[in-house]
Amino acid sequence: MTARLKYLSAVSKNVRRPSYGRNRASGIVHIGVGAFHKAHQAVYTDDALQETGGDWMITGISLRSPDAAQALNPQKGLYTLLERGPQGVSARVIASIAGVLVAPVDQPHVLVALASPHTRIVSLTVTEKGYGLDPKTGGLDPSHPAVAADLADPDNTRSALGFLVAALHARQVLGRPPFTVLCCDNLPSNGKVLRRLVLEFAALRDPEIVPHIESAVSFPSTMVDRITPASTDGTFADARVLTGCEDRAAVETEPFSQWIIEDRFVAGRPPWEAGGAVFVEDVTSYEKMKLRMLNGAHSMLAYAGFIAGHKYVRDVMGDADLARLVARHMSEAARTLDPVPDVDPGRYADELRDRFANPAIAHETWQIAMDGTQKLPQRLIEPARIALERGLPMDAYAFAAAAWMRYTLGETEKGESYVLRDPREAEIRSALAGCGRDPSAVVEGLLALPGLFPGALATSTAWREAVAVRLKTMLADGMRSAIAREAAARHG
Repeated sequence: MTARLKYLSAVSKNVRRPSYGRNRASGIVHIGVGAFHKAHQAVYTDDALQETGGDWMITGISLRSPDAAQALNPQKGLYTLLERGPQGVSARVIASIAGVLVAPVDQPHVLVALASPHTRIVSLTVTEKGYGLDPKTGGLDPSHPAVAADLADPDNTRSALGFLVAALHARQVLGRPPFTVLCCDNLPSNGKVLRRLVLEFAALRDPEIVPHIESAVSFPSTMVDRITPASTDGTFADARVLTGCEDRAAVETEPFSQWIIEDRFVAGRPPWEAGGAVFVEDVTSYEKMKLRMLNGAHSMLAYAGFIAGHKYVRDVMGDADLARLVARHMSEAARTLDPVPDVDPGRYADELRDRFANPAIAHETWQIAMDGTQKLPQRLIEPARIALERGLPMDAYAFAAAAWMRYTLGETEKGESYVLRDPREAEIRSALAGCGRDPSAVVEGLLALPGLFPGALATSTAWREAVAVRLKTMLADGMRSAIAREAAARHG
């Protein structure tokens, strides 16, 4: 513990470290201090502080687990960022996080931080399932466990929405200006979605604050991109070798990073341009490009690759047939997009494939496969619907959908069971009850899940048959045979 308390002084002199003073106010509160935040937004903030200073330190909030606080607080928020590329691994010390509060045990301090006059931005990375979004309606799900608990007991806040509304209400009562709410999760139109959810929640819990939120609070949308695997013992071992000290808060990532942000901040912002952030009027086209080309291909290769026995994305890219299907998926997804300012889709696809193939990044297919019902609509289902409307080929999406359906059966080809880690897992199990391994029955059952596949796809005979024929091959001959057949057909 002593070594960790003296983390910065113990770090090797060869490691890049910040030179700015850290005795400054915390202008940002971030909800959801996980690996991605530490590899992305916190790094951009570190760059901004390094270049121009300012009161933009980050106070982190963990809504559930104390792990982040236990790792970061003994080091006063400092941690090692490892960047892994084909040429090797480098280390850097990030100093932009002042500390982490754990909401279940530090609730009063969390509310104080959010209501502080110094706080001008509240950013979030709580994953798609952390917002209380009802995938069937696109609005607030009052039955979401944390949301329901907050509505039933307003004095014991638990959810991200609850903390946002409570803080905005407190600031209004105290005569303090509102903050900007900055969603950094992979939700389409994430700022607009979060604004709607906050307003719906406020209408149920604090109706008097609704007009203030509508008129005074900004919710810029963002597009974020950086492949960040979960930290492992290998992460900590490499951090120890490179820095010379123990760091259980270390995180690893790829060299590439991208952040596109709508420049609508009601109380100022850091100069994130110092780290390469791009500010735009409308993020929509960038967001759709990333969701359909990167995330859509990621989901396809995760489901197909996991069932085929590939543990990591880099292994998938070493499989020539699967790599061809990744390229096809990106190419077809690009055809559903409107033009993206200053972006060549072909070059973007080439960069994505290089990133996926990075031999230094151990990104597990099973990790990417989680929360499928919340990820598929924007990644796969929406471009499939557009392809159907425009008469474009649907093969890439049909194969991806079939791979997801095969994955939902919860059993490898060796007969080993696994947990789906999907918020609608119980519904999936119910939809598959009695289907056995009948591909047509499985397809019909999953296409009927409420709110997942739009009517245009769910009722399309061509779509159902395209998915079913691929799922039949996966079940009868195995995923590797299905991959080989699909790849051969692409080049046939």
